[in-house]
Amino acid sequence: MINSMTGYGGARCEVNGATYAVEIKSVNNRYFKSSIRLPESVAFLEEAIERLLRDSLSRGTVTYVLRLKGVSADVLFDIDEPALRACLEKLSRVASSSGIETRIDVGSLLALPGIVQAASPDEGTVDQVREKVLEMTREAIDQLKKMRAAEGAALAADLEANCEDIRADLEQINSRLASVVQKYGYKLKKRVDSILAEADVELDQDILAREVAIFAERADVSEEMARLDSHLQQFKDVCRGEAVAGRRLDFLSQEMFREANTIASKASDAEIIHYVVDVKCRIDRMKEQVQNVE
Repeated sequence: MINSMTGYGGARCEVNGATYAVEIKSVNNRYFKSSIRLPESVAFLEEAIERLLRDSLSRGTVTYVLRLKGVSADVLFDIDEPALRACLEKLSRVASSSGIETRIDVGSLLALPGIVQAASPDEGTVDQVREKVLEMTREAIDQLKKMRAAEGAALAADLEANCEDIRADLEQINSRLASVVQKYGYKLKKRVDSILAEADVELDQDILAREVAIFAERADVSEEMARLDSHLQQFKDVCRGEAVAGRRLDFLSQEMFREANTIASKASDAEIIHYVVDVKCRIDRMKEQVQNVE
């Protein structure tokens, strides 16, 4: 069964008294694209999270956000005390040698590059955080995939319903084809008879039959009808049998639209054109729906 590209998943866990909460959202995209936002203290996990997302999801724009709560300041950042002390000493020497009386704002010095840095956890903490966060990420991905599968089932039901409606229209078109040729032959004969009656000339029936045959061949849409019906069956089979089928369904819907256009260009009957317009509207809706299939 097909999957949607829209979904949401979340999970949380605790490590050493700190709460980690992850949210994963996905929307449709022609390709896979990820956006990962992590606190600086766990930035080392970005590559592993990216790999996990890419291995689990084939298409879509995926937004991953990891939040940290209840963490002490010394866990989040370090102050480079030697660098800060060196800055203070240099500023004091400059002020003393210049005879300038000033107060040095230590808070302003913290904004200098390199003074405040993200804390580097020890190896044991790194392994523990990695294990917990990746486990939590897998849980959130599972929730996301379940939601995408549920929405995919709804998409499949709607797409298959449209396929059946198109088939019904094709049956109506097929039932009109024979009568269209007969109607054309009758109208052509009547018009020619009316013209020739004034000239008192008899119509050659072979010529009339040849003209009707040419029209029948020009208006023959049996091949296009057969291909469109075949595409519909393939479309339904893909919806039922493949989880990652968005690109295939997109190609099939484009081919169906092309066949419908050809039928419309060959048709010379108002009622057939009415059914073809309905078919094209349904295919157009299917093309829009397919854009959200993984």
